[in-house]
Amino acid sequence: MMNRKLRMGMVGGGTDAFIGAIHRLAALMDNQIELVCGCFSVNPEISKESGKQYFLPENRVYESYDEMFEKEAQLPEGERMDFVSIVTPNFVHFDPAMKALDKGFNVVLDKPITFTLDEALRLKEKLDETGLTFALTHTYSGYPAVKQAKQMVTEGRFGKIRKIFVEYPQGWLSSKLEDTGNAQASWRTDPKRSGKAGCMGDIGTHAHHLAEYITGLKVTELCADLNVFVPNRLLDDDGAAFLRFDNGAQGVLMATQIAAGEENGVKIRAYGEKGGFEWLQHEPNTLLLKWVDQPMQVMRVGTSMDTAIAAHNTRTPGGHPEGYLEAFANIYRNFALTVRAKANGDELTAEMLDFPGVEDGIRGMQFIDTVVSAGYNDEVKWVKFGEMID
Repeated sequence: MMNRKLRMGMVGGGTDAFIGAIHRLAALMDNQIELVCGCFSVNPEISKESGKQYFLPENRVYESYDEMFEKEAQLPEGERMDFVSIVTPNFVHFDPAMKALDKGFNVVLDKPITFTLDEALRLKEKLDETGLTFALTHTYSGYPAVKQAKQMVTEGRFGKIRKIFVEYPQGWLSSKLEDTGNAQASWRTDPKRSGKAGCMGDIGTHAHHLAEYITGLKVTELCADLNVFVPNRLLDDDGAAFLRFDNGAQGVLMATQIAAGEENGVKIRAYGEKGGFEWLQHEPNTLLLKWVDQPMQVMRVGTSMDTAIAAHNTRTPGGHPEGYLEAFANIYRNFALTVRAKANGDELTAEMLDFPGVEDGIRGMQFIDTVVSAGYNDEVKWVKFGEMID
């Protein structure tokens, strides 16, 4: 009987990293998880120093993830980690994830799931083989207002969805920041570490996932245009795509990292036969509803949202922002509830299972392949989702 916190290890996320701290804050927020070990950097000294700052015993701070998986697996069941959170650049996703699963550890992985689609498919095979639990941190699916919108679409309140607009503008790469020693910019613009896509792999995948998550629809074809605005940059820093969905709906996706002055302006609008909705991450507690025959309606997190799934993912009374950290934490909390329920043989509820998984990761890699293939080809207009053209 598992009646305790889940024990978490980390690969990456040292004191010199941005996203590692976000993951730790999110994982620990609901008192469901504790950090017990880690290999926090490829630099052993940084890993060691990070472990000290995280108040971990020296023997649980490792110089490599291979060492961590080997030694943690040898510990008694009452001591070893239950899962590993992998928060490394894209090219160091697949190997530690596969090795963790081989040793019997559940996995939380930053997006995109892997470096290539083939790796993602192999990871799915391993998950099917082991039966372990896997979560992918597509953060924007974790907001309560997003959950509310998804449930309203599922219940048919807007009618059949016809049109979807989703965008993710950033401005932080408006200059060649990667040449200034900025580590975040450096790996994201390097095809050897980021993969074949820059902006579209980094944030376009979030926009694509959000559109499919809320509407429950799947992109079947896209027509894309990718750009490199900053001279001598190696990967796309801007792009857009027309989308066709499996119910006949059409959409537009825009992602850019050269919109000077923009922060993280994630926004989605979708319209059905009866009405539509609008959500903006900069105003996370507000969901705007628009109707054919009624005035516009404003729904607010903690007060007027009326679905069980929104309530399950809400922590505070109305007027207190449920923001990025809380959305991130919802993924970890639901993942933890699922792992514990499986260990105890308890029923898995829809609320527990509501977090992105390996199928979402595969869709993300297919999106990258398709948008890159289409985005630089002026001869072909529409490309089927998951296909690549010469």
